[in-house]
Amino acid sequence: MWRRWGLIRQFKLNFIRLLRLQGSADEIAKGLALGVFIGLTPTFGVQMLIAVFVAILLRENKIAAAIGVWVTNPLTAPFIYALSYETGRLLLRMERVHLLEEFNFQALKSFGWDLFLPLTIGGVVLGILSGALTYALTLRLIPLFKNWRVPRWPRRKRRG
Repeated sequence: MWRRWGLIRQFKLNFIRLLRLQGSADEIAKGLALGVFIGLTPTFGVQMLIAVFVAILLRENKIAAAIGVWVTNPLTAPFIYALSYETGRLLLRMERVHLLEEFNFQALKSFGWDLFLPLTIGGVVLGILSGALTYALTLRLIPLFKNWRVPRWPRRKRRG
């Protein structure tokens, strides 16, 4: 039954990859925190590329950074971006954006700015907080889970 649920399977595979990473707990925690930070910024679609590129520049764990980006996936993205927008909007003391009444370049430019600025500010704030929390938790949990054996999926019995 669980095999059919691709997202759960993907989570399990990413978790196993994270456990099997080579390197110290500090290196893995920094890479994962970087990935979570980038995953919470409004860069949907290119987050993994950005995470790996920044991990290369900062000489952090690239695989952990790529796994950390999965915090934003098709199920969590609407909630993350809504929370990012509201956080940024409240920090900037801006009104909520409304749909365009007229469609021209100036109105579209204003709409984009009113939407993108709070989304970016909120994403960075939530990214910093979540990245710091991810680093602290991963630093403590990786040594505990390193020797943990993750069980395989139940297999169907073959009929002879």
